[in-house]
Amino acid sequence: MIKLDIANKKFIEQLKEEGKSESTLVAYKKDIEQLTEHLGNKGVQLTSEIEITHLEEFMTGLAEKNYTPKSISRKTNATRTFLKYLHKLGHIQENIADMLKHPKLEVKAPRILSKMEYRALRDAARDDLRTYAMLEVLLQTGVTISELADIKMENIEIKGDTGTMFVPKKNNRESRTIPLNKAVVEAMNKYSKEDRSKLENAKHLFVTKTGKPLLVRNIRSTIDRYFKLAGVEKAKVNDLRHTFVAHHLQAGVSILHLSKIAGHKRISTTERYLQYIDRVEGQDKTELGIL
Repeated sequence: MIKLDIANKKFIEQLKEEGKSESTLVAYKKDIEQLTEHLGNKGVQLTSEIEITHLEEFMTGLAEKNYTPKSISRKTNATRTFLKYLHKLGHIQENIADMLKHPKLEVKAPRILSKMEYRALRDAARDDLRTYAMLEVLLQTGVTISELADIKMENIEIKGDTGTMFVPKKNNRESRTIPLNKAVVEAMNKYSKEDRSKLENAKHLFVTKTGKPLLVRNIRSTIDRYFKLAGVEKAKVNDLRHTFVAHHLQAGVSILHLSKIAGHKRISTTERYLQYIDRVEGQDKTELGIL
């Protein structure tokens, strides 16, 4: 047996040793601290005192506080991982993790920008070379926002008006090489020559005025601001990735090829967009960098 606060600390240390990202560590730490606070209020101080009813009460309490099913599911996953860790080290006799069920999640349709919307977004950011280049990369390659923030100059190879970009392995996505079309190469080159010309030694593509890598939260807030300026409602940065996948499927790009480019772990993830492509307008196949 071990005290809950000590168990939580050692659990986070274990995740860190496993190479989990900083954002993952923060999320787990917050979720397990919330769980241990609930257990403490129930008089539970040692791991050996944890019962399945305590955990079910915790999840029920979250629902009563209007947490979304998605948030509760994440906390359920964190709790189950924590319990499996405790059982593996012998801090609890029975692995009750599998007895804790996830809430039923309603799968929402992805937000896919129309041709008019992504054109308006581009137009709104056209005079901001860095933001315009970020938008082009997101729309033309389908990378995630964290992958965008991690792009290094050494991973980009330009030949003429096209090129390739290597995306290293991260989290559950394998490394991959993505082709760059003329539009994204032009945006990258213009930004590099005019906005970051004095920062040639900066390793990352998208940097601050002092050459430091842009943080994910800064990228998100910037693009959210341009969504508003463009009049594109109820859209988030990740919707640009949805737009990339859906428009390419609508244009007839191979599902297998697109799955590899997008870094989907399972081809079924790419296939699920097929049910939404009837909403996608027809387009010029060069507009979003058809591969």
